[in-house]
Amino acid sequence: MEQRCKIGGESLRNRNSVNEDRISELPEALLLEILSSLPTENVIATSVLSKRWRSLWKMVPKLEFDSKIHKSEHHRFSEIVCRSLLSHKAPVLESLSLVVRDKTEALDIGIWVGIAFSHHVRKFVLDLWNKGERELHLYYVEFKDDESVFNLLCGCPTLQDLVVFRHPNMDMVDTFTIAVPSLQRLTIEENNAVMREGGYVINAPSLKYLNIKGFSGLECFLVENAPELVEAKIIYVSEITYEKILESLTSAKRLSLRISPLEIKYPTGIIFYRLLYLELTTNESEWWNLLSLMLDGSPQLQNLKLIDSWPYRDKDCLVDWKWNQPKRVPECLLLHLETFVWTKYEWQREEEKEVAAYILKNARRLKKATISTKPIESKQLEKLEKRREMLNELASEVKASVSCQLVFEADTFSYRHSGPRRVVVPHTFSVTLGTTEKE
Repeated sequence: MEQRCKIGGESLRNRNSVNEDRISELPEALLLEILSSLPTENVIATSVLSKRWRSLWKMVPKLEFDSKIHKSEHHRFSEIVCRSLLSHKAPVLESLSLVVRDKTEALDIGIWVGIAFSHHVRKFVLDLWNKGERELHLYYVEFKDDESVFNLLCGCPTLQDLVVFRHPNMDMVDTFTIAVPSLQRLTIEENNAVMREGGYVINAPSLKYLNIKGFSGLECFLVENAPELVEAKIIYVSEITYEKILESLTSAKRLSLRISPLEIKYPTGIIFYRLLYLELTTNESEWWNLLSLMLDGSPQLQNLKLIDSWPYRDKDCLVDWKWNQPKRVPECLLLHLETFVWTKYEWQREEEKEVAAYILKNARRLKKATISTKPIESKQLEKLEKRREMLNELASEVKASVSCQLVFEADTFSYRHSGPRRVVVPHTFSVTLGTTEKE
């Protein structure tokens, strides 16, 4: 009987030892290492085991979220990710992996990234299961070096749309290299006006749309390969030591340029063989000579637009204004130009009248020319009359195309008091082929 009891007692003790929670007695560092090897959904589930486990998962240095798994009837994937990241207490987040399988679930990526970086994340993996557009927007991202930029973009093999807003003083990148074979749209805007080394190298054979703005004082800007380019906008680019910007745009069909021929190279003999639409601003130094070069080098040009992008700027500072007309009438004026638009035309400047008259006199296929001037206050009667005379004079000089519709749009305005406010009331009149008609 004693033997049976002894045996029974040992059995009871053995059962108690089996049910004992020995794993909870392990050191925290070892527990975290074990949890790091488990799927994150299982790690979070351990919080219900006991008081000891309630907050342990918050110290796990590796997290993985998959929108296919981390969803419930009551919480969206984004809510689960945000709550988990905000609850995380580890001093450093070693790695964060996000698998997003639906475009609607990716709306809060910026929030996730912000929280992750606040936890000093060291490795970040983002897998977007999106069969539609492939986009990446980098707004003032601080990169460690040239290699970090290269590695990031190499990890985007299907990237189609890249937007980069950058302040170079924020990072340690010397040459910002963009080598993405799939890239179709590229926008780069920089906030810098200090001479510095380095610059940009772009190799994107599928590139169709290019928009660059604010580059000054760079060592280089090279677009090495863009045979499929359709449209480009080049704004505020100057003082680049080594660049081939215009040379890289020869395949474009549409160009918008806000540059000076004094500050950007125009290679001799360059031909924009596909260019159909050209927009130039009339604020940059010697813009008129850039116009001559572009007209001479764009044999297929059909649409020309000149625009004063700074409507309140005084152009009296443009001294010694001298336009070098093309030595021969450009082919585009003789055979192809159909529309001509000049907005914010400075009707008081003889030099601008010279440019307008040249185009109107030589564009044989021109169908419509629209010239608009800056508003004049209605009480300035003398100025209004002089403007009217100039418009009629310019209209009378049209000779090249007898079928051209010439339209002048000129605003006048008056102030009408309405209680404590002044209301601007515009009046517009147009001139068509030398006749003036009040609207």
